[in-house]
Amino acid sequence: MAVMEDVLLLIDLHQHALRQGPGGEEETRRAIELAGLAKGRRWKIADIGCGTGASTLVLARELDADITAVDLLPEFLAVLQERAARLGLAHSITTLAASMDALPFAPASLDAIWSEGAIYQLGFERGAREWRRFLRPGGILAVSELTWLTTNRPQELEAHWVEQYSEVGSAASKMAVLERNGYSPLGYFVLPERCWFEAYYRPMQRRFPAFLAEHGTSEAARAIVASEEQEIALYERYKAHVGYGYYIARKL
Repeated sequence: MAVMEDVLLLIDLHQHALRQGPGGEEETRRAIELAGLAKGRRWKIADIGCGTGASTLVLARELDADITAVDLLPEFLAVLQERAARLGLAHSITTLAASMDALPFAPASLDAIWSEGAIYQLGFERGAREWRRFLRPGGILAVSELTWLTTNRPQELEAHWVEQYSEVGSAASKMAVLERNGYSPLGYFVLPERCWFEAYYRPMQRRFPAFLAEHGTSEAARAIVASEEQEIALYERYKAHVGYGYYIARKL
């Protein structure tokens, strides 16, 4: 029951947010460019772990594409559908409520797989390995992933993120994962600080008072806010050491 309560609280906190993690429209467009995708061809793309569709909407606007937006939570997909309809992009987007470890795509059926800030839920290596079969030869994998930016890190920071996500690693280690799983890296860049503060953390912090008021300042709601505030404080102190790397690679 406690786990289900936490899930429902997290849905409530994030459901109407533009983003459920760090990112930006400019960065999605940069990844599209590095991937070599352009208008003029009807691409088949899956956006896995799409949340409420921040990256999905950019893909639909920038490309001629049939996009399947995948998320485990129907509540997030409903918000995406509303936004797509309002922007006149619904004809390019099909939503699918599914787990990222049980995707229904046919082998070699996709031109590109996108996953901004979500592949960690499956694990970077497992995701790269298992999703590869859905890509046609030469297909594109574009993902953003928690990445160490320096060789040496403060112990407090390292202990936090290793506990939260054991696959956190350097860009070099992530490139090596892609190469040994049958990809050729095409590009890499680090999300700038505004993708964390302006796009994700500050809007979330502005929602905290209403969120706590709505849930009667319950112990579970307060614990979620405290956990998020701890993560924000760590990033504020140590942002030179950790960030999201955006990785673009081609299936060999």
